[in-house]
Amino acid sequence: MIPLFLALAGLQAPSLPSSPDPMPPRRPRMTAPAVPAAPTALPRPTPTQPESPAEARYRACTEQVRSNPEAAVDAANVWREQGGGLAARQCLGLALSALERWAPAATAFEQAARDAESANDPRRTDFWVQAANAWLAGGDGRHAMSDFDNALLSPNLTDQLRGEVHLDRGRAQVALGNAAAARGEIDHALQLVPNDPMAWYLSAALARRENNMARAATDIARARQLAPDSPDIMLLAGTIAGLGGNMAEAERLYRQVVQTSPHSDAGHQAEESLSTMQDVEVPAAAATAPAPARPAANPPHR
Repeated sequence: MIPLFLALAGLQAPSLPSSPDPMPPRRPRMTAPAVPAAPTALPRPTPTQPESPAEARYRACTEQVRSNPEAAVDAANVWREQGGGLAARQCLGLALSALERWAPAATAFEQAARDAESANDPRRTDFWVQAANAWLAGGDGRHAMSDFDNALLSPNLTDQLRGEVHLDRGRAQVALGNAAAARGEIDHALQLVPNDPMAWYLSAALARRENNMARAATDIARARQLAPDSPDIMLLAGTIAGLGGNMAEAERLYRQVVQTSPHSDAGHQAEESLSTMQDVEVPAAAATAPAPARPAANPPHR
């Protein structure tokens, strides 16, 4: 392979092809259209304890979110009007999130959080974080920061949850254009959750955005140690390797993502990256190949 960077001076081609969002959502469970794996509003029954009617209704509602989110919105609203409480509000928020109706979803989670606060229910932290991430998914960083602040006001937060909130605050600061504040949030989070691979992943992504490639390489290496099979981490590692000039390593990591997670978002991005690399290599090879020798001129006739 001809290294891509050798041809850049003579070609208008990207040094790296498609690459992951520099600050992607850290917690897909809070923001993705699929049903988040958030803490349920009701405890799960033990094997010897039969499922209560409320637990069964919550389970049915969240299953409907996966299969038919529009119908789940209607079902959750009916349940809420019938006094379904926190479980109904959370299911409503999940259904609206599945439809990417982020502002109404955030409002539903905020209402659940306020109800939980009134009842002194510790799940209020989860609801505030879900609300904040819904705002963030909808591009409203200011509302997100306000709800993250409310989450941090919850008493008796564990270091794990506090660290997760600071990581999400870092994403919100990036959305607001405050890179320095984002770095402070993520560095704080790394002190609280040093064994969270996604914390190091986000730190590497932010370092890449800051053009601090030495730190990006160090942090993504740590993330890979903690989660060696994560396709998102491998994808970002490939991008960082390529930005550092190691195109062979970038290609190796992209191919590994495609092979291990071909149907994931990371797999699709890696495939696009490989395709772009191949497209650029062809003109790169032509630009660096020696010109063909000219045929010798015929000697003059005497």
